[in-house]
Amino acid sequence: MEHNEIAVGLDIGTTKIVAMIGRKNEYGKMEIIGIGKSKSLGVHRGVVNNITQTIQSIQQAIQEAEADSGLKIEEVVVGIAGQHIRSLQHSDYITRPNPDEVIDSDDIYTLCNQVHKLVMLPGEEIIHVLPQEFKVDGQAEIKEPIGMYGGRLEANFHVVVGQVSSIRNIGRCVKSAGLELSAVTLEPLASANAVLSQEEKEAGVALIDIGGGTTDLAIFKDGIIRHTAVIPFGGNVITEDIKEGCSIIEKQAELLKIKFGSAWPGENKDNEIVSIPGLRGREPKEITLKNLSKIIHARVVEIIEQVYLEIKNYGHEEQKKKLIAGMVITGGGAQLKHLKQLAEYITGMDTRIGYPNEHLAGDSDTETTSPLYATAVGLVLNSLEQKNAKFQNQAGTVEQEVIVEEGTHSFHTEDENEEDEPTSTKSKAAKKSVFDKWAEKFKDFLDNAE
Repeated sequence: MEHNEIAVGLDIGTTKIVAMIGRKNEYGKMEIIGIGKSKSLGVHRGVVNNITQTIQSIQQAIQEAEADSGLKIEEVVVGIAGQHIRSLQHSDYITRPNPDEVIDSDDIYTLCNQVHKLVMLPGEEIIHVLPQEFKVDGQAEIKEPIGMYGGRLEANFHVVVGQVSSIRNIGRCVKSAGLELSAVTLEPLASANAVLSQEEKEAGVALIDIGGGTTDLAIFKDGIIRHTAVIPFGGNVITEDIKEGCSIIEKQAELLKIKFGSAWPGENKDNEIVSIPGLRGREPKEITLKNLSKIIHARVVEIIEQVYLEIKNYGHEEQKKKLIAGMVITGGGAQLKHLKQLAEYITGMDTRIGYPNEHLAGDSDTETTSPLYATAVGLVLNSLEQKNAKFQNQAGTVEQEVIVEEGTHSFHTEDENEEDEPTSTKSKAAKKSVFDKWAEKFKDFLDNAE
């Protein structure tokens, strides 16, 4: 197991920055060997708006993780979110020069690469191109075209697009904090990887990651990602409202929300009161818990309704697209009491709170399996899977199980053909060079941004 490398995920959120170091244990599960967390200053709604503060916060989280694990961190995988993310469906095809040869991963790479050349709006760039299903010579619904004969190969793609400047700024922060950026991943995809089981992805599920500044959404059906969206508000709007509604300072509002907050007002008796110390020399304030939960309730309903709108946009109401497994809520916002009941009440969908222990080793610390860390765990998982695939390439062995790890997908720009079982070492080498080319391109892009 000498390729038992470590991977570091950096989740740059609106309220906190988490650096997490993990490695695979001998059972193929992920062990967390270090974690660092700092208050995030300089990020607003998932987008960096103060470079200097963000750099300091990143350094603090990294130092803490290094102290925790005793390791030195050099490169990280970063999650991208924010209100500038949008996704679109696109279909594209290639005509193969020699239809008498079977389709291999190079063909799929060519096809994905073609989608990467799509003309976007000014200032946007493609972050992920994820093939959904393929068609070969007009025969539809093919999940795995490799090894088939055919002249025309086409596919439907889920394309995730983000703002160049926002991605550059994140790259800049990571670089200035003295780190290498090895890849960027869409945060809802990372969270989904950490929280959802394969069965849920098959049955159809919506993952909702309620963060501080944004709420991320990823919808899966038949094991394939179908829709992603970032809604530009999260737990912070609840805190803001408590602050305004009760005329108290933000720190107190946040504590109130965490300690006494509930999304279901009927729960509290009329006589339950919390007393909050006044500012210097002023009288303490008394707030009834019923009012508190009314304020929280109003905001949470708004968040869930927005999410439900996205789920309806995807087509949940059609029989074929029905999300049987309902919703899974994760992220810091998932810790709000009675959130599950409220979500079920509004949407009528089955709901559970998602803990990122799907692929974690059994003896993991309870703290790290909190929904707070879903994105960080997912980023580390994705990175490990990628390293695993890369290691396999270098070894030149055709161990399909390791690469295709039973349907665990690490959605990454580098791995467009990650669902395709490699048929030969040649295609693997090609895949590696593809990744390297992309990584170099990305690095140049960031260097030029300096």
